[in-house]
Amino acid sequence: MNTKHPFVVGLGELLWDLLPAGKQLGGAPANFAHHAHQLGARSAVISRVGNDPAGVEIHQRLTRMGVDTGTISIHPTLPTGSVTVEVDSTGLPKYEIHAPVAWDEIQAGSAAIQTVGMADAIVFGSLAQRSPVSRQAIQSFLESAPAKSLRVFDINLRQHYFSPEIIEQGLKAAHVLKLNDEELTVLGPLMGLRGSEREQLKQLMDAYPLQYVALTRGARGSVLCSVNAVSEVPGLPTSVVDTVGAGDAFTACLTLGLLCGWGLDRINRRANELAAFVCSCAGATPDLPPAMNKWFDYPSPIHARTDTVRREVE
Repeated sequence: MNTKHPFVVGLGELLWDLLPAGKQLGGAPANFAHHAHQLGARSAVISRVGNDPAGVEIHQRLTRMGVDTGTISIHPTLPTGSVTVEVDSTGLPKYEIHAPVAWDEIQAGSAAIQTVGMADAIVFGSLAQRSPVSRQAIQSFLESAPAKSLRVFDINLRQHYFSPEIIEQGLKAAHVLKLNDEELTVLGPLMGLRGSEREQLKQLMDAYPLQYVALTRGARGSVLCSVNAVSEVPGLPTSVVDTVGAGDAFTACLTLGLLCGWGLDRINRRANELAAFVCSCAGATPDLPPAMNKWFDYPSPIHARTDTVRREVE
């Protein structure tokens, strides 16, 4: 039995996904934190929202989900983030990410730095680093993180909001890289990768201080590599509603599995199963079935913190 509930932090964008069926809470850090909490972890999000009703609603929604909102600050003028999402006939989303928004100016305040200092794992991506302000804040968080914290780079390439410099900086800071097959096709030419998918993953591990690389491949399943081993699991038959948030659910299970010392096959199989379930639901943050909630054998249920964000505008 695991002896404690890990504490995990998602850094970066926080927004509303404007889906054809209505708006859903989104942003990779929030999706990750929500699923990690459902799997038994304590979780927090470090981000920024606007001084507007959409920002208030995000705080309320995350609090109900059990995610700590004490490190989500409020921007005085920029609006809360939003993304217009179109879903094609196969369930694949197309994103229009609006800018500028509050999460483009995340601040490395003392409360957030303190939170990072307590984290067992920190998940960050490339999208939130599209602006110099948030990029500098995220780098400050990573530099201040304790050596024991697992740093997970969920690369999250969107539109034109990335560069070789941002990607390379993230790869140098991470212990774990998670990406999907479409992102690998973009990353390959940018980073000079050659050969098969597995060969490209190995090249990334050889070039950077990565301990693990996870590649999700939709209906083809997923590959999880360590320095000395490879796990590959096939895709699961799934009635896809949309794929929004499936990768973030995979990252949550991957992160907790590594923290709990699971083997590669067990992590990969469970993460793939969780992602497939999310694909069968509308939106990024569906409630998980009770059986999934019990995958991680923590000794007792946890209680959500009821911290409320400082309502003063920063």
